[in-house]
Amino acid sequence: MSATTKDHEHWAKIAADWIAWARTPNHDAFWAYRQAFASFVGKGGGRALDVGCGEGRVSRELKACGYHVTAADPVEAFIEAAAGLDSADEYVVAAATHLPLEDGHFDLVVSYNVLMDVDDVPAAVREMRRVLRPEGRLVVSIVHPFFDHGRFAGPGGDAPFIVEGSYFGRQRFDETVEERGLKMHFSGWSQPLEAYAAALEGAGLAITSIREPLPDLGEGRQHMERWTRMPLFLWFTARPLAG
Repeated sequence: MSATTKDHEHWAKIAADWIAWARTPNHDAFWAYRQAFASFVGKGGGRALDVGCGEGRVSRELKACGYHVTAADPVEAFIEAAAGLDSADEYVVAAATHLPLEDGHFDLVVSYNVLMDVDDVPAAVREMRRVLRPEGRLVVSIVHPFFDHGRFAGPGGDAPFIVEGSYFGRQRFDETVEERGLKMHFSGWSQPLEAYAAALEGAGLAITSIREPLPDLGEGRQHMERWTRMPLFLWFTARPLAG
């Protein structure tokens, strides 16, 4: 069985758990970053593609920003869940590495916390570049590569972060997390920032902006305080190189 098939089967198996995890207010970290991410993307009126849309939360943000949104995911249960909340304007069951969409169709392609779950990152980035207009933008969020190689020593906001293992190289991660009555099995790949940058370069894309966002610690999100001391996510925008 290929790694790509294993990744797909993993998410199909835990789809119901992820939908509950993602949609429970202020549970997943997304709730503390959603407004900042919407601002990073910005208002627009063109065509946007949400690659690996999951249950549709990023698609809904893109619609609120004014885009005509196509939501894509290889897991049918996610597409059904996204459609159930009218998350996008169009839907397609498709993996990031094989998008059944025409060349140069989208003004904006978004990959929110997806590339860590893709076996062949260069192939996925090439597909995103293919469906992007020459003047379009690719917006990517990944879990910060530093985070994959350490842990906080305790639950307190001032607990030190302990580095474990080597930052370099590509490694599989597999972890079950239980928080506030919900359980989630995360499985994917950790790799250094250089690997993501090389995939972009190989696809003819150049990074034009980069952010290490701070969480919004509003009501119900105080548990995210530790991430005001080191970044949980890394966001960047890339654009096609001329010629």
